Parts: sequence; C-alpha cells; structure tokens
Amino acid sequence: MKHGKRYTAAVAVLDQERAYSPDEAFQRIKETSSARFPETVDVAIKLGVDAKSGEQVVRGVVTLPHGPGKSPRVLVFARGEAASQAEAAGADEVGGEELVQKIEAGFKDFDVLVATRDMMRVVGRLGKRLGPRMPNPKAGTVGEDVASIVRELKSGRVQFRMDRGGVIQAPIGRVSYTPEQLKENFSVLMGAIMRARPASAKGQYLRKISISSTMGPSLLIDTGEAQSTAEVM
Repeated sequence: MKHGKRYTAAVAVLDQERAYSPDEAFQRIKETSSARFPETVDVAIKLGVDAKSGEQVVRGVVTLPHGPGKSPRVLVFARGEAASQAEAAGADEVGGEELVQKIEAGFKDFDVLVATRDMMRVVGRLGKRLGPRMPNPKAGTVGEDVASIVRELKSGRVQFRMDRGGVIQAPIGRVSYTPEQLKENFSVLMGAIMRARPASAKGQYLRKISISSTMGPSLLIDTGEAQSTAEVM
C-alpha cells in the first residue's frame, strides 16, 4: 500500500517495534499528526480469550470523561411518549415499523441503535442484517428510559465489543485533545475492559495494544503499563 508524504514522515520518527508508555504514546501521536481535518485517536486491544466461545465474549459500555470527540448518530425505535422523549433528548431519528423498513432497504447512516423493550419484537427481524449492531440489553441500548440512553450516548458513552478475532477497537478522543485527556479516556476504557474479563479466560488477558490517529501510523502500548493505568481508575 502506498502512503502519503505525511504518513511516511511520521513513520520515520517512530519506533513501531517498541511498546511505548501511555504518556509517551499519546504525546507522539499528537506530534506526528498532520492531517488537515480533526483526526480521531483509536485504540485496538487484542485479548487473550477464546473468541469462538460464547462464554468469553467481551463487551460493555463506558462513559469517557472527555468524550470520544464525535457525537454519534443515534436512531431510536420507540412509540408514543418514549418516542417524544427520545426526540427531545437529541436522537437523530425516531420511529417504529417505518424505520425498520428503511434499514431493510439499505439505510446505514447511523452509529448506534436504541430501542424500548416492546419494540424489540419489531426490530428482531433486523438481526441477520445488523448482527452485533442490534440494540442489546447487555450493551445498554435497550430499556424503557430511552431518553437517558440517548443523552449518555451523546455525552461520551462508548460501546465496545470484541470482533471474531478477539480484538476490541474503540475511539478515545481527538488528536486535538491534550495527552492527559487522551490518557484519562484510555484509562477509563481499559478499566472497563479489565472488569469485563470473562471468568473462564485463562493466561494473559491483554495480548497487544496499539493506538493510531485516523491518518497516522499505529504505535504499540506496553500492556503492563496499560493495565497498571487501568487499575487505578
């Protein structure tokens, strides 16, 4: 893959084989960012779990103290008063059967789906199409107080779920954040992931952690230091 001059220049001053401390990693990410738009900082965590075991699926929700840097587009499946409250809370779109049909027709312009419990009977048929993006009680996106869920999502709540390879990917802020803000968001996320460790998981839980900006190269973070940072949160 060909990379631009900015990317190549960033790689030239980074040691991509070295595992950095969180403090230094976030400082380096900021120093090597040169895109002309607000870049997001993302973290990828490889977990030592059996990704094929239903008992070892790692998922959850966490509210980042400084937010992820981008307000998600939230769609809500609700009727009546709950629908009105969701709209007032800032939901980008609210509906019922017609919203399900819209998604079945190919609509994808959303980040998070939320639903009241009674609407799950209607939303259920989207299961095969949406997979892990479906509203789910374990992810905190199904409930009666959808207005509160919407407000939390808009103010900095982030969902995390490992993929089929046992990797969790999540945004932890913008490059414009201070290194301290990025570290605080990172530490809170890592604390939530540590608490979500399955009881049946054996051996080393945190296998590999890397961070990157939208247009920049990735950096490794020392797993031991990341765990120590998470344990104080």
